[in-house]
Amino acid sequence: MPARAGRSRRAGGLVLGLSTAYLTLIVLIPIAAVVASSFEGGLSAFWDEVTSPSAVAALELTFVASLLVVLVNAVTGTLIAWVLVRDDFRGKSVVNAIIDLPFALPTVVAGLTLLAVYGPKSPLGVDVAYSRAAIVVALLFVTLPFVVRAVQPVLLELDREMEEAAASLGSRPVTTFRRIILPNLLPAILSGAALSFGKAVGEFGSVVLISGNIPFDTEVASVHIFKSIEGDNPAGAAAVSVVLLVLSFAVLAVADVLERRSRRHDA
Repeated sequence: MPARAGRSRRAGGLVLGLSTAYLTLIVLIPIAAVVASSFEGGLSAFWDEVTSPSAVAALELTFVASLLVVLVNAVTGTLIAWVLVRDDFRGKSVVNAIIDLPFALPTVVAGLTLLAVYGPKSPLGVDVAYSRAAIVVALLFVTLPFVVRAVQPVLLELDREMEEAAASLGSRPVTTFRRIILPNLLPAILSGAALSFGKAVGEFGSVVLISGNIPFDTEVASVHIFKSIEGDNPAGAAAVSVVLLVLSFAVLAVADVLERRSRRHDA
């Protein structure tokens, strides 16, 4: 038994070492390289890049659009997950598969598709191309699965007896949802919303075609970074990238804290 335990510990240490090395090579070193590149000209140069009028406009648009997308996803994603779990209808498997389509579809193809449907030649008569509304539509498309897939397993495991007990005691459906169901779903909703935000702030492919990329109007941060690289300004591109990185990390950290607190409260 002691020999087996020793082999198990060595195997666990080997797996931990390989995982750490892999994450270091794939994640930590590239991030460190971007951060180092952003400060090549010093702190003042970094500050000048991230506070330039074009960078501020792009970052503000990206943040506002991403926040709006997160709010919409938190509501619609929860509703879609509820329908997929609690309701039975013809074509349910097809709808369930469509939810994952943004994961499989290249984002540039998604942008081209959205441009065909909501552009100047829209078969629906809806033309939002080259506007801020188009950015929101594109971000909603690519972030659709996150909240749905985060909430679905929680709904599947949710104890229905609590709802039945509340109903037998005269609780209204809205009250039952607010006091019993929603507290259990909240950690999953926050997790999915945080992933949606992280995806939205860095999205490029789906918005580059439909947004028009007009400076100070429809140019998002990812496009601003791309233009900076094309304009032979890699330090400026890296500086804005670091701002997006910090912003995404902060949102994920806050969501994690709220999720932990929610789980402790439920426990």
